[in-house]
Amino acid sequence: MRVPDLRGIALSHGHADHYGGIAGMVSRLGRTKLPLLLHPDGWLERKIVFPSYEVPVLPPTVNDLGREGVEVIEEKGPTLLVDGTLLISGQIERVTDFEKGFPIHYRRRGHDWEPDFMVWDDQCVMVNVRGEGLVVISACSHSGVINTLLNACRLCGEERILAFIGGWHLSPASMWPVLDRTIAEFTKLRVRYTVPGHCTGRRANAQLSRLLPDGFIQSSVGTSVRFRAQPEASSSAPPTGFP
Repeated sequence: MRVPDLRGIALSHGHADHYGGIAGMVSRLGRTKLPLLLHPDGWLERKIVFPSYEVPVLPPTVNDLGREGVEVIEEKGPTLLVDGTLLISGQIERVTDFEKGFPIHYRRRGHDWEPDFMVWDDQCVMVNVRGEGLVVISACSHSGVINTLLNACRLCGEERILAFIGGWHLSPASMWPVLDRTIAEFTKLRVRYTVPGHCTGRRANAQLSRLLPDGFIQSSVGTSVRFRAQPEASSSAPPTGFP
């Protein structure tokens, strides 16, 4: 990444596999006072409870992030970044009756642990491409892919979705019961492209590749994607941003 390209950081949620790369990155790039946006629940100490073992999910700390030269911004609601061209969703509205979050996820409350299935700090990034629709970029989609996309359409006042990029979080066995329903509802949204991320899972990827034979793009580290405009759309039209 070139130094001028980095304008800000939006933390998708407070899991270490999504913020760990920040450590040292900003200082190596030589940038200071970059805005880093996160939901207040991103600071919670959590764990994932499997039938035979548990995995601790440690949060970032203000001191650690401060040493990296970032300006931490806590926000639950939507936020515009990069001259108003990128919209960060903030807390995603949950409206479906089948996306119930991550059923083996817990958070610490004092000396005790309590369910944290909804993972309320989960958020996504949106850009509205003129004449094409929304590009929605998620991380794990703990809110549920359908909740994420419906929330994006509501926030942006746009029903067309050009692409959904990011994890579907359907790989754990605890999420398999909602896989078929998720795919069925996704079909109704008529998304043209999807670039599934790390937690999507082989079952979901197989179904998506059949559903979108020309619009399924398998991602990997370093993947770069350019979407082809529809013939009736102007290929020179820049992103519209948001009002």
